Amino acid sequence: MTDDKKQEFYEALLEKNSAYDGLFFVGVKSTGVFCRPTCPARKPKFENCEFYHTAEEALLASFRPCKRCSPLSHPNQVSELVQKLVQAVEENPEKKWREKDFRELAVDESTARRQFKKRFGMTFVQYARARRMGLAMKEIRSGKAMIDAQLTTGYESSSGFRDAFSRIMGDAPAFAKDNHILKASWIDTRVGPMVAIADETELYLLEFVDRRGLEKEIEVLRNKTRSAIIPGKTKPIESIQKELDLYFKGDLVEFHTPVRLIGTPFQLMVWGRLKEIPAGETRSYTDIAREIGKPTAVRAVARANGSNQLALIIPCHRVILSDGSTGGYAGGTARKKWLLELESESHWVSK
Repeated sequence: MTDDKKQEFYEALLEKNSAYDGLFFVGVKSTGVFCRPTCPARKPKFENCEFYHTAEEALLASFRPCKRCSPLSHPNQVSELVQKLVQAVEENPEKKWREKDFRELAVDESTARRQFKKRFGMTFVQYARARRMGLAMKEIRSGKAMIDAQLTTGYESSSGFRDAFSRIMGDAPAFAKDNHILKASWIDTRVGPMVAIADETELYLLEFVDRRGLEKEIEVLRNKTRSAIIPGKTKPIESIQKELDLYFKGDLVEFHTPVRLIGTPFQLMVWGRLKEIPAGETRSYTDIAREIGKPTAVRAVARANGSNQLALIIPCHRVILSDGSTGGYAGGTARKKWLLELESESHWVSK
């Protein structure tokens, strides 16, 4: 590992930069423990740090896992409280939660709200409501009257039901019956959580949760497909979850999950060319423009690259600047560098 890389990792450690979680681990020579970058413990001096790409490397170097940041656990592991509440919702998804329900589970309502907001981007009450609405959507599509779905989800007025339905699903019941339904699911990966959105046959979106402008991206997808988006899993989501696990282990080079590309003819041309970049190699925006026969369209290529909604599958992280620097990446520059390093490992590229 170069001195520059060590300095970069040390600065990330001092800043508790979550963008580096999963990208490296630090062994602290003065204590004999190893930590993740976001460990809340007092930061060691640079000369007391040893940096490793994997927890296994740190263990093999005789460091023991830190008890404060639990580096052997997933950096975005679901807390016991969240697991308990998710299970409670699944046992009775039609339940409308009240203050007494939290007391019966010995759960603090404000803590539940905070942890769900951090984990899912919505409060627990919103999560439970979305689950109820998902059932309502299923009933409406199967031909059940809207009034029955309304009562099932605990709304006394049709206007309240419609408003809540629209906020969560992005569509109104009167129109949803004939519209397309997409399901969204959270996928934990070694370098951060991702969100996957798919119907029953194809994957429409795969992005890192902390991507800049993700909410807008999902809104555009929903409008373009005239779809309602509800929590859930489909076969394409289950497929990409398995493939991502293999990818981050270095055991998969090419993704085979069926995808739906939604873009202009020019965007589709650029994305098609990106998929042809071999793992372990990079291209510049100028290279891509020339290879698609439009050498003056460098900026348009860059915009198309940034509009990609299928991270990793359409490998926009393999596009760098003409001077050889990595350039920007919606998923974060540190993550882009890590992905390129993963793909450049000889044992991985040779597969």
